[in-house]
Formats: sequence, structure tokens, C-alpha cells
Amino acid sequence: MLGSLLGLTCAVRVREATTTAQRAWWLMLAAWAIGGTAIWSMHFMAMLGFSVVGQQIRYDVALTAVSAVIAVVVVGIGLFIAALGRPTIIKIASGGVFAGLGVAGMHYTGMAAMRVDAEIQYDPLRVALSVAIAVVAATVAFWLVVNVKGGLAIFASALVMGVAVNGMHFTGMSSMSAHEHLMPGDPVGATASNLLVPIILAVILVAIALIYAVLAAPNEDDRAGAAYMDARLADRANEPAPEPPLSPHGLAARRTNLPSSTRRR
Repeated sequence: MLGSLLGLTCAVRVREATTTAQRAWWLMLAAWAIGGTAIWSMHFMAMLGFSVVGQQIRYDVALTAVSAVIAVVVVGIGLFIAALGRPTIIKIASGGVFAGLGVAGMHYTGMAAMRVDAEIQYDPLRVALSVAIAVVAATVAFWLVVNVKGGLAIFASALVMGVAVNGMHFTGMSSMSAHEHLMPGDPVGATASNLLVPIILAVILVAIALIYAVLAAPNEDDRAGAAYMDARLADRANEPAPEPPLSPHGLAARRTNLPSSTRRR
């Protein structure tokens, strides 16, 4: 939910941006928030809840890192397809299908990174269902990205996205079954505790960076206020300068220069 909230907030800034470079920057931040924090971090933390009785699960670090990169890249490309330029239903659907398939690929890549001395099998029906959920969830998420505005609407949308991401993950996990070997061995790889601390620190740092980027960048109201102040200052600069007050000597000189008829009156 936190990643979705940050991603949707960045998406609002995309719509407020005035240049293509600004829109691209906010889309990249949204990709990090949604792909990295909302999807991949949730996926890895939830995988730690999977266990095989009597077995120790280890993780292939390289494959785990690849799954994280996949999540950010596919969401980023999907966002650029759906939200860069004038958004249309076709663009949103195309971006959603691409990102959904990519997120499903990320999910099963991350699951393949688990090392356990057992035979792993997948239920094809549940795998297909998890892919369908991923595509629908990504499409809905991109529609929310280009349409939702306002604090309450963004929070409600983040809740919907969070539920969808969890639903896809646990549907995919439920398709997996492990059958213990008769002669169990010792799998090679990093333990969950080895990966947990650096991943949590990375998520916290990314979240702080995204929050700072959102708070530090001027929004539409800030720009409108700055434009109003600039206009007021420009009007004041164009006003004629007031005449300085006359000294008694200057006032007497002005009276001397008046016409005689005016002086008599």
C-alpha cells in the first residue's frame, strides 16, 4: 500500500508536469515506487512466509536481484506506454498487459530463486489465474495512475492496488507444491536473514527518497502562487515612481514659477 500510495502521488505530479522531461522523471519515480516498493518488496517479504517442513530454504542472490530489476523495468515501460503523452484506453490496456505479464515473470523468477532440497511442482490452472490477476491488476493500476486525483481517492486506490498485488502473489504461491526427496541434502545459497536486513534498509531508503522528492518538488498550487507573486511584482515594477516630497525651498521656488494671476489668488 505504501508503494502504491507513493506511486500514485508521483503520477499526480506527472499530470501536473509542464515538460516531457519532467513527466519522464516522475514516471521513473512512480516505477520505482510501484515496481520496487509496492510489488517486489511485498513479493519477497511474503515469500519468507513459505516453508517446507523439515527443510531449510535458501535463496539465489543473483536471481533474486534479477527479479527486482524485472519488477522495476516492466512497470516503468508499462507506465511510459500508458501515461506518457495523451493517455488512451488502448495505451492503458497495452501498458497493463505488458506490465502484468512482466510482473508475473518477476514473481516466478523470484520463486525460482528459492533453493530447497525438494521437487517443486506447479498447478497450471493457478499459474494461469495468477497471470490473469497480474494483467488485470496492472491495467487497473495504470488507469488509476492517469485518472485519480485527490487525497482520499489516492488512498482508496492504493488500498485496491495493495490488495490486488497481494492477491496475485498468494495465488501464484498457492500453485506451488514441494515434495521432499528421500535423501535430503543441504541447499546452497543465502538464508532469509542474510537478505532481510539489506532489503529492508533499501526499501526504507527508497521510500524516504521518494517522499522527499514528492514534498520538495513544487505542486500545481505552488506554481500558481509563484506565478501570482511574479505578476504582482511585475505590475509594481511598471508603476511610475512617486515624486519625492518637496523641501520648503523647493515649494517656494514652485510658487515663484506660478503665473502672476495664480500667485494673487
